[in-house]
Amino acid sequence: MRLLFAGTPEPAVASLDALLRSRHEVVAVLTRADAPSGRGRKLAPSPVRARAEEAGIPVITDTPRGDEFVARLRDLDIDAAPVVAYGHILRPAVLAVPRLGWVNLHFSVLPAWRGAAPVQRAVIAGDEITGATTFLLDEGMDTGPVLGTTTETIRPTDTSGDLLARLAVSGAELLVASLDALEDGTLQPQPQPADGITVAPKLTTEDARVTWTDPALAVDRLVRGCTPAPGAWTLLPDGSRLGIGPVSPRPDVVDLRAGEVRALKREVLVGTATHAVALGEVRPVGKKAMPAPDWARGGGRALVEAGLVLDARAEHAAPGGTPGAQGATAGATDVVA
Repeated sequence: MRLLFAGTPEPAVASLDALLRSRHEVVAVLTRADAPSGRGRKLAPSPVRARAEEAGIPVITDTPRGDEFVARLRDLDIDAAPVVAYGHILRPAVLAVPRLGWVNLHFSVLPAWRGAAPVQRAVIAGDEITGATTFLLDEGMDTGPVLGTTTETIRPTDTSGDLLARLAVSGAELLVASLDALEDGTLQPQPQPADGITVAPKLTTEDARVTWTDPALAVDRLVRGCTPAPGAWTLLPDGSRLGIGPVSPRPDVVDLRAGEVRALKREVLVGTATHAVALGEVRPVGKKAMPAPDWARGGGRALVEAGLVLDARAEHAAPGGTPGAQGATAGATDVVA
């Protein structure tokens, strides 16, 4: 088939690579326009654009609006348009262009975690199983009929970055298999179940604020779910932020009150509503990430010696949600026929 691939961030690159190895032809790539990046805020191409140009594929960065855009897509004479985290809403006139539709790869087992942050929300909610789904785009938010699914176990120490990296690879294989089956006529899209719907809105900076009065399990999940983005954080007594990397539960330490810090030789402990957690890396404002013991011996030493208590709010609802699809079997891949 002749394909238009639509995608923007790094996790979409695996799917583009898989399509380039497939029996299909990627005739063009649709991605978001170059955006400011890094400390210098210089314009930089999206990871998908960089990979497409490396492969010699024409790139379209126009916003998907207007009759001219629709005419340009029609001129490509595409059979299908696979989509992975493109980042723009597509109106009906655009959705109608490919003969077999827009095939979206979404990183959850739909209808669980519809929305922009399915992987992060699954980790924060404590789901044991997640996965990826291919489905045909319609005018709703991740509501179209399902083509196939693959599942993945969420490991106890997974960050959202770890999990997304694995799903990007397995999801790419699912995307190619779904397109193959569509071309062969062996795939019948299936409506999504009416039960088990959860939503996954984009995480805000405030969502990533650690609540030390929560149980240690919730703190651990929040921090892992917000790693690498938007990045968990807490407040120091002077009101500045301290970035928090993944933590390690310490069930044997129960004598610290919520937010209270205890610096030992090889680890830095913080109390929660249940038991302590050991900080991994921390990031003071304006500095690079460093191991928590190094911070406690250096710039944070005076605070620790003064009996530092991190932001311990009594009232703050931590983000999360209803766990997603728990009944799937990890590792299984199924293209619905």
